[in-house]
Amino acid sequence: MSVSRRALLMGVAGGALAGCRSRAAGTGPASPPASAPPSTEPSAEPLATPSGGPTEAVAPTPAPTPAPESTPAPDPAKQPPHPATRAEVVERYGALAPAEWGLDVSGVITELPEGESAMALTFDACGGPGGSGYDADLIDALRAHGVPATLFLNARWIDANPDEFEQLAADPLFEIGNHGTVHRPLSVTGRSAYGIAGTRGVGEVYDEVAGNAEKLTGLLGHPPRFFRSGTAHYDDVATRVVADLGQRVAGFTVNGDDGATLRSAEVRREVASAPPGAIVIGHMNRPGGGTAPGVAAAVPGLLAAGRRFVRLSDVL
Repeated sequence: MSVSRRALLMGVAGGALAGCRSRAAGTGPASPPASAPPSTEPSAEPLATPSGGPTEAVAPTPAPTPAPESTPAPDPAKQPPHPATRAEVVERYGALAPAEWGLDVSGVITELPEGESAMALTFDACGGPGGSGYDADLIDALRAHGVPATLFLNARWIDANPDEFEQLAADPLFEIGNHGTVHRPLSVTGRSAYGIAGTRGVGEVYDEVAGNAEKLTGLLGHPPRFFRSGTAHYDDVATRVVADLGQRVAGFTVNGDDGATLRSAEVRREVASAPPGAIVIGHMNRPGGGTAPGVAAAVPGLLAAGRRFVRLSDVL
């Protein structure tokens, strides 16, 4: 990632990410440090072997983005034939010490492929204490304009909203991503982000990713292609585990709603200013907030300017 794009990512991250937390202390441009302080929770045994260093022209006739015909199943050529087992990943990575921690580490996709002019809207549904609501207004706005999106759903949210899940999964406008089993930052050393306890070892990383992947595979008929952790924080060993489980880690370029805490005008501004190739993160588990009206206000102008929207699997 370029220095300028990395700076953009950090700048828009805001106070906290997870629409799954209490409101941030502010919504200004200040961002969390790239390296969060170590968690005070008990951590796994010290990992001894280092893994290496860190690595406007207006369209004449505005038209909605055509709806994709269907949600594609994963490309077998891009998936391991048999995702690694828990024992295999523990043996493979249990002795490695991470060199990176944060929002933008090795293995995290933070923008669409170079040269791609479209933008990808992604929305998290966190579940549990962070909220298991369903923002129907947001989904209705996307459908009204024919705008596709990638929806990252946590296992607890799915359990709380079975009918809504079924409708979303059947809608070709959307693809479903994995937002974890209990919504934890992905760490092999017990690191936390925004007060949310992280996984404390390679085995817990596996459980957080594979638990919900198994649920989604049973419900969808195919495994999810993309994963995003609770808080979108990772270390570089954890992202390797995700890859061994056949999923790609989806980060973001623009934080569209700062954990579902921004007012509608602020959401509109963030989404409308997203550059070509951006991945925008928002939340769909906090109805009544600024996300739905902000997105609904930004989308028509973007479409009128000729911007195109894609699901992650359409270009990645």
